[in-house]
Amino acid sequence: MLIAGPWLAPMMLDEPGQGHHVRGELYQVDPATLHRLDRLEAVGRPGNFRKLISVVPARSGATCDAFAYLKARFLASPAHTGYLSSYDDRRFVPPWRR
Repeated sequence: MLIAGPWLAPMMLDEPGQGHHVRGELYQVDPATLHRLDRLEAVGRPGNFRKLISVVPARSGATCDAFAYLKARFLASPAHTGYLSSYDDRRFVPPWRR
């Protein structure tokens, strides 16, 4: 993950084996919410993907599969950070402020 693009967005890149393990939260959502998230993350537009990944719990429990939203490298321009393991940057510009 890195901070990139004109809106300073956090982006996990679809580049297996590169970067760091990313820490985050896992949610269970219904199909309608998943559809809304796909639209928010621009799934279907060039360079925007939803992909099944393996998730390892931070404390304990079994590994599970979950969807992650990933971007292609060409969307990460310009890059504003190197690889990150967590999202602590607050510079993101939301759509309603663009």
